[in-house]
Amino acid sequence: MIFGVGCSDKGDDTDKIAYISQSADSEYERTFDELGLGRLFDFNFKLPRSDESWVKIWVEGYKDGEPVEPFPLIKLSYGLVPKEVEEGNLGAGILHPGSDSPQLFIYSKGARTGPVNIDDSLFSDTNVRGWDYAIEGETVGLNSGEEKVLAVYRLGKGSMRTRYNYQDPDELDEMISEDKVVLIFMISIEEKEEV
Repeated sequence: MIFGVGCSDKGDDTDKIAYISQSADSEYERTFDELGLGRLFDFNFKLPRSDESWVKIWVEGYKDGEPVEPFPLIKLSYGLVPKEVEEGNLGAGILHPGSDSPQLFIYSKGARTGPVNIDDSLFSDTNVRGWDYAIEGETVGLNSGEEKVLAVYRLGKGSMRTRYNYQDPDELDEMISEDKVVLIFMISIEEKEEV
């Protein structure tokens, strides 16, 4: 399994609160594609001190440069797991984009949301779609309190710029203002001893 190899070297670095890497073409993603369910972003995730960590995962939505209500569109918070180390898959999916009942969901090892309906008008009046992982190839270590963009799903009219640096706030703002609709999948993890 790629996860064990991808995270083993960096997992010994005690300065980081978590480690994450993209799991493109994972079994989860292949199943999602084969069933024609929509788009899934899947990651390998390791939380070395899960008994002292609080995880927040969310999806922000923007249309015509403005935040979409509710903001964020969906979120999942969990932590203080009674195991010292937690590792497994983490991700977000868009079910049936372009239909009259699109939905979002988020999952992680031991925690998940049910599908949440989102406004179908987000996907109307667009003819170009693009999606990207915001972290590439290698395992990324996260610091406590750091917000990290994990993936983006973009919709446009006519044409869209092909690539942005998703970790650069200025380029994110530029993308949000240029594209018709932007969904941003994010994560933040904090050290905590109690809720």
